[in-house]
Amino acid sequence: MKTLRMDAVLHASAFQDNYIWLPRGKSDSACAVVDPGDAKPVRRRCRELGFRPSAILCTHHHYDHSDGIEELVEEFGIPVYGPAGENIPRRTHALAEGDRFSLPELGLDFEVFDVPGHTAGHIAFLCQAGLFSGDTLFSAGCGRLFEGTAEQLHTSLGKLAALPADTAIFCGHEYTLANLAFAMAVEPDNPDIRQRLEQVRELRAAGKPSLPVSIAVERRCNPFLRCDQHSVRASAEAHAGQSLANATAVFAEIRRWKDGFQG
Repeated sequence: MKTLRMDAVLHASAFQDNYIWLPRGKSDSACAVVDPGDAKPVRRRCRELGFRPSAILCTHHHYDHSDGIEELVEEFGIPVYGPAGENIPRRTHALAEGDRFSLPELGLDFEVFDVPGHTAGHIAFLCQAGLFSGDTLFSAGCGRLFEGTAEQLHTSLGKLAALPADTAIFCGHEYTLANLAFAMAVEPDNPDIRQRLEQVRELRAAGKPSLPVSIAVERRCNPFLRCDQHSVRASAEAHAGQSLANATAVFAEIRRWKDGFQG
């Protein structure tokens, strides 16, 4: 695989907290568009930067990740790469676990992972040290269980957590502060979470995104990747009021806990 320069992954902001990532690889003018829920901010941002979209990558079918696809295809006539198991507008390349493809104009190569749980056919795109995780893995969090099971999503997250430590996560939403507040409730004595919280507060106060973040940081701070840790199990069992059989049961409990968390 060719190297993805982290400074070459810019973004357009959409809705309240969506990130539409614009990786450009070797090119100073062409970019891919990851999860365009709205075409307008993509067009506006590309005009500002002097970019022209050359492909669309879609991780899952939810409207805030796919509603801009039709408009962008009509304007730019570009291919659409998306999950084989979901209905993606104007999809030209149906992808599943282990598929690989290249975007020669950008000099970038991608590998596909099946990561069901948030939706039934959700995929993630790995480009060298950059992972476009959609709504499966967030910084300090994970997606809600809309179409899959706790076991599926726990397995999906384990697959992503096993990637090299320096893998940079480009997820679909700016949820990090809220996620870290929950992480502190689960592991109040975890110094890595406290440090990350301070860092993200500074970034957000300066109007900067909390992303990308490395897998190494997520392993230390994300309770959904730490279900085998005694501290997370103890909190989950205290919240459940009973012992939990295994790490998947711990995951299911903290996912339920997070769904109603008001911290």
